[in-house]
Amino acid sequence: MTRWQKIRVPFLTILMVLLIDQGIKIWIKTSFPLEHHIPNVPFGQFNENKAELLFIENPGMAFGVEFGGSYGKLVLSLFRILAAIFGVVYIVHIIRKQEHPGYIFSVSLIFAGAVGNIIDCAFYGLIFSESDIEKAAVLFPADGGYAGFLHGKVVDMFHFPFWHGTFPDWFPFWSGEPFEFFSPIFNFADASISCGVVLIFLFQKKFFKKIISPEINAISEKDPQVTPPLAEQKLHEAPNAKDT
Repeated sequence: MTRWQKIRVPFLTILMVLLIDQGIKIWIKTSFPLEHHIPNVPFGQFNENKAELLFIENPGMAFGVEFGGSYGKLVLSLFRILAAIFGVVYIVHIIRKQEHPGYIFSVSLIFAGAVGNIIDCAFYGLIFSESDIEKAAVLFPADGGYAGFLHGKVVDMFHFPFWHGTFPDWFPFWSGEPFEFFSPIFNFADASISCGVVLIFLFQKKFFKKIISPEINAISEKDPQVTPPLAEQKLHEAPNAKDT
């Protein structure tokens, strides 16, 4: 197997996720004002959309979750960068170990999603003007960006408010308050991370299936009552018995 064949799956996966993620974010940020709905919802009108693009920005974690103010933002950005470095090392490791292609693909999805949001945090504050509810942002504004390095905001846009309701009066903490499912607003990078995690969870037995050596198979075939783990134990005990 050539080097290209080994890295083709993770390379193309990461490249495609980043291109799609950044393409959507740049289009949204430079085309629409903050909190703009697509399809449009006039101000003051109830949102009847079941699937929409809703442009928001958040300085925190995935799915619009915020974290710890300015210092928390810096810590989170640095953590993401360290995690991305670890991700590169880990992907190289599992490629060399020739892990299941599906597992490599899943890890690549998670890594690409993380990098997609790191790009927002690291560079969007430098290359975009501030977005507000009246006008779209400008790419490479003449007077500079809206924030420093690692202090950019993550662009989110996918919103699926399938169902609106109200918590019953007997419900603790939120009784009588309005309820929306699914309320988190996310981006393509978040979706990539989630898909990678779900794939690993669903196919973990297939991805982490232990390869049984021919020697262990031979022992199990001779005696069906000897399970592969017991056959492996006997195989390890045999050299030790000869030494004694």
